[in-house]
Amino acid sequence: MSGTVLVTGGAGFVGHHLVNKLLNRGDRVRVMVRGSTDTRLLDGLEVELCQGDLTDHDSLRGAVRGCSRVFHCAADYRLWTRDPSQLYVTNVQGTHQLFEACLEQGVEKVVYTSSVATIGIPADGTPGDEETRVGRQHMVGHYKRSKYDAEQVAFHFARRGLPIVIVNPSTPVGPGDAKPTATGRIITDFLTGRMPAYVDTGLNLVAVEDVAEGHLLAEQHGVIGRHYILGNQNLSLRQILELLGELTGRPAPRVRIPQLVAELIGHLDTFVRGKLLRIEPRVPIEGVKMARKKMYFDSTRAATELGFRPTPVPEALGRAVEWFGSHGYV
Repeated sequence: MSGTVLVTGGAGFVGHHLVNKLLNRGDRVRVMVRGSTDTRLLDGLEVELCQGDLTDHDSLRGAVRGCSRVFHCAADYRLWTRDPSQLYVTNVQGTHQLFEACLEQGVEKVVYTSSVATIGIPADGTPGDEETRVGRQHMVGHYKRSKYDAEQVAFHFARRGLPIVIVNPSTPVGPGDAKPTATGRIITDFLTGRMPAYVDTGLNLVAVEDVAEGHLLAEQHGVIGRHYILGNQNLSLRQILELLGELTGRPAPRVRIPQLVAELIGHLDTFVRGKLLRIEPRVPIEGVKMARKKMYFDSTRAATELGFRPTPVPEALGRAVEWFGSHGYV
């Protein structure tokens, strides 16, 4: 395949690593950005920036025009917002409009960045995989529900004939987490001594560079209409904090907060900061509720069908620590 490659969300955490890999491969890359987008992660890269918005169909048609492949990484991943309907406008309606434009323009391949938020978590604590069923009614919070709905849009367009492959990254860590993500906040809170305790939960961590590579593998080897978990190592939050302690020489917190207490804190913080002060809570209740289950996943399908071979998680955490330290977060 030849032609320009469009990346939505290309100025973001995962997206800018994907852009770098596409450029290194020799592709011509167009990145769709909104007027308010911070593009510093793209500084110095030979990319074409085009103005566009997932809520504006005409701008999407212009962004897609002349592109043979599209990587749709853009999403609103906030766990709290004053107006939850915006999550559905961006993540669901925006995805539908973009894929409609791709179908109209005859795009040869689309890779859609979904999330493990759409994957079920078995009740017995074993890792979930692509076949672990979950209903929308069991989704915790608007972010998860909006991503679930968006993934259903992707499956719908695959059935309509759009050559689309779906990837479900777990929890990326590494350099370039500028906002930062919820996991990035865990790292920065640890580094700045603002994490005196932890809850008994768990995450599947993966290097952000490997997630970007997984997108290319999905483009090259993925089956149309199929989805692939891009993850690596399942770790409890305590294990993650202990790894950070080994990397930095700082003591990991030893106090475990019961889930009930954590949820009370989340409700209080969401009410005071979110409802009264109308600012983003530090402990949004939807995030605390997600911690009820260890979010462990199995990437065997990606390994077998795509050749996905992620690098060690401790190295990714080390790169994240170094990046946050050198960019003024600590």
